[in-house]
Parts: sequence; structure tokens; C-alpha cells
Amino acid sequence: MSRNSKLISENLRTEIAKELGVYDQVKKDGGSWENVSSKTCGNIVSKAIEIANRAVENQ
Repeated sequence: MSRNSKLISENLRTEIAKELGVYDQVKKDGGSWENVSSKTCGNIVSKAIEIANRAVENQ
């Protein structure tokens, strides 16, 4: 996720990673997202898009 890390804020990415149960792996790896599968990274992006869509709908 490092190439596009600025597309999603670090706080949002961390919260979603905790929700998906992968934050402990990232923390164990010293903050590196290298060992997080691309599928899981995709799930994080999907969740972030879902959150953004809800925010737009509620305006």
C-alpha cells in the first residue's frame, strides 16, 4: 500500500485495518504493510470508499 498511501489517511487506514483484523500484523512488522495481502489492501480501499460514500450521502 505504500505507493498510494496518501490516498487514504493513516488514521482511517489504521482504523479499517483494526476492523478487518490485520492491524496486529502491521504493528508486529514495525508499521510495514508489506505482509498484508493485496486482497486485504483491496478490502481496506473498498471500506474507505464505502465510508466516503456514506459521508457524501449524509451531507
